[in-house]
Amino acid sequence: MSSVLYDAQGPRAKRRNVILTVVFLVAVAALLWWVYKALKDKGQLEWALWEPFFSGSEAWTTYIWPGLQNTLKAAALAMIIALPLGAVLGIARLSDHAWVRMPAAIVVEFFRSIPVLVLMIFGLALFAEYTAVSSDDRPLYAVVTGLVLYNASVLAEIVRAGILALPKGQSEAAMAIGLRKGQLMRLILLPQAVTAMLPAIVSQLVVIVKDTALGGAVLTYAELLAAAGTMSGYYGGNIIQSLIVVSVIFIALNFALTSFASWLERRLRRAKKSTGAVVGPNDAEIAGTAGTGAGGTV
Repeated sequence: MSSVLYDAQGPRAKRRNVILTVVFLVAVAALLWWVYKALKDKGQLEWALWEPFFSGSEAWTTYIWPGLQNTLKAAALAMIIALPLGAVLGIARLSDHAWVRMPAAIVVEFFRSIPVLVLMIFGLALFAEYTAVSSDDRPLYAVVTGLVLYNASVLAEIVRAGILALPKGQSEAAMAIGLRKGQLMRLILLPQAVTAMLPAIVSQLVVIVKDTALGGAVLTYAELLAAAGTMSGYYGGNIIQSLIVVSVIFIALNFALTSFASWLERRLRRAKKSTGAVVGPNDAEIAGTAGTGAGGTV
């Protein structure tokens, strides 16, 4: 049986795929065994090193939970600011007016080209020299500033690409019935582009969550990674165990975020498929009248 995209596999192809699958599984098993043996030979699997995470709650309440709270705080603030800022910059780059389009392009290309760690360090120096922010709050401000500037620029490109990917005929049809550029963007292009952009947007949000660790490694921000270092020193140098626990928490956070985004994307697609409204001549006339009486250009 064939499809438009590919032909059905024959006996040789099926046999080759089975062999490759077996080879891959054997390689993964060998790698896991090597990791296990290396940890065991170095004494990293001794119960004394893992005990703080499984017996008692001191490690969780004193180190992991406060660090997780700081990670979520920095990530949430960065997302709340970067998402709308990225959308505004992305739409501004599509403006017909050069005085709007060019500054937006300069801002996006400038901050997208600078490593996020450099932006964080610059933010820390900026808040220390020119603001009254306390020394305790500066790391948080610097981490959020770096995450916002970099990720808003990347999100702006995602928004711009998502809008440009839509069929051009939709814009032409909307203009034909009298909708202005602002109404076209708000009522027709953005609602469709959001669904298409959602996977890329979520991938960037995952990057925001992970990049908070840079603040703990360099700026002494007390997030989850920094908590792992402090915790390993308190419990006798179990740094490997602490990092493994922190890695599992990061994986769980990002998996929850991507799972929610996948659910939301499916829901949005079902909602669009279930709308069976048909636009008639009278509706087009009303839309054209509304378009000539309201709205503005971007």
